[in-house]
Parts: sequence; structure tokens; C-alpha cells
Amino acid sequence: MAILTAEARALLESDALVHLVTLNADGSPQLSCVWVGVDGEEILSGHMLRRQKVRNVERDERVVLSVEGPGVNERGLREYLVVHGRARVEEGGAAALLQELAHVYIGPDVVFPPPGFDAPGYVLRITPERLGGVGPWTSGQS
Repeated sequence: MAILTAEARALLESDALVHLVTLNADGSPQLSCVWVGVDGEEILSGHMLRRQKVRNVERDERVVLSVEGPGVNERGLREYLVVHGRARVEEGGAAALLQELAHVYIGPDVVFPPPGFDAPGYVLRITPERLGGVGPWTSGQS
């Protein structure tokens, strides 16, 4: 069943920065600002190093994403999307994904990661389970 609406997909494919929340071993939240793309019904983020967010997902697949939208609703509230989901770590592929996302987030001629950075990296593949927030992607739930 498709969870991502056309409006949610469009926001996730824009240049809006995404806040990724993973869970530390003690249950506390860990927050990172990431670039994302969409592949079918999955949301992808690339990570060149095995940092805390990657280790957290390896241990606990539960994640939450939030992203601020460009619109304002009829009550004057800034629109935002919240995605609750489950993630898995895929080894390799981060450089290619980040290069693709750099064209969205930085510009069409950018080379990213910088030359000489050759780690295979990790791709987080997030399967959305529920959408919330304020905007056309939700029907009043949060």
C-alpha cells in the first residue's frame, strides 16, 4: 500500500532539508539534518561514514523524518511533513546517491562527495508507515 502522497513525494524530492531522528541505545533521540531522495515507496539518505545515525538504525529500525514545507495553510500555519517509518542500512552506494542529491541541494554542476573521498558509505532505506504534520499530505492527524 502506498503511503507517500504526491504532495509528500514532491516535498521530499525538493531541496528542503530533512530532519532524521533515530534512537540511541538509551532510548534518547538522535537528530541529524540530511538530504533525501525517493525510490519507489522508500525514502533514501546517503552517509559516507558509519556515524551514530547509521549505528542506531542497525540496532533499532524505528525512525522519524520531519521536513518544513514552503506553504502556509488557511490558519496561517507553516506546513510541515512528518514521516514515521522503519529503516534499514544498505552498505555501499552512498557516493552515487549523494552525487545525485547534490544536484538537487547544491546545483547542477557540483561534484559531491569531493574528489578523493572514496569510502563506500551507507544508504538508509526508509519505509514510511504513517504521515503526519500540517499540509496536504495529512487529514488532520499528527
